[in-house]
Amino acid sequence: MAAVITHLLLDIEGTTCPVSFVAEVLFPYARQRLGSYLQEHGDDPAIQALIQAVDQAWAADDTREAVDLRRQLQADEARLDANAVVPYLEWLIDHDIKLTALKDLQGRIWQAGYASGDLIAPLYADVPDALNRWHSQGLVLAVYSSGSVPAQQLLYGHSQAGDLRALFQHWFDTRSGLKQQAQSYHRIAESMGASPQHVLFVSDSLAELEAADTAGMTVLFSDRDGNPAHDPGRFERITNYSHLSLDNGILGT
Repeated sequence: MAAVITHLLLDIEGTTCPVSFVAEVLFPYARQRLGSYLQEHGDDPAIQALIQAVDQAWAADDTREAVDLRRQLQADEARLDANAVVPYLEWLIDHDIKLTALKDLQGRIWQAGYASGDLIAPLYADVPDALNRWHSQGLVLAVYSSGSVPAQQLLYGHSQAGDLRALFQHWFDTRSGLKQQAQSYHRIAESMGASPQHVLFVSDSLAELEAADTAGMTVLFSDRDGNPAHDPGRFERITNYSHLSLDNGILGT
């Protein structure tokens, strides 16, 4: 592969951080603390707004499980109670449904966990050196993850290699659009002031790579131990970022 690259856009889960950390550590950590967190912070206007957003999403969710959960509520007055929305939030987590309000709440709970030292992000061993190398070579580094921007920054701010946030210039989440839609990558490139053809996107998701490729970006399939998928399809794979280098704008693997 050879392409003139000025910007490197990175997914997180399965790309720079093991899937197991998100699935087996972060998600259960937030799930176990949802009720107590909402109870403790339920008087905060920002939390009240998030609870209302969850309640509205629940009311509009016509899946059988969501409807059954909602029927368990005894009165309309209970709908905005913090504890009342917890079963739906837990169901969203269990089914990996990426509701923006849930992502916000998870990020707030994780913030407390990182601050207390309960959580430390285990980036792949080659990632910290690679990020520093790419940054020193002049690449503009950016993150695009379904997790909220605050959650992304918490992860990179509390890694086993320390605080790496300063290496990144741009942060994007689903507010930029769904990761499986080409328009999202056009929007991100425009936001970074770059042409799509000068952006390399790395992800472990074929659907995301297809969308970025359609938008005109160069893409690489992240094939890491523990990832659920290992078939790169028509795309080139990468297993270790020590193999990924930049020389006068030419990116080689």
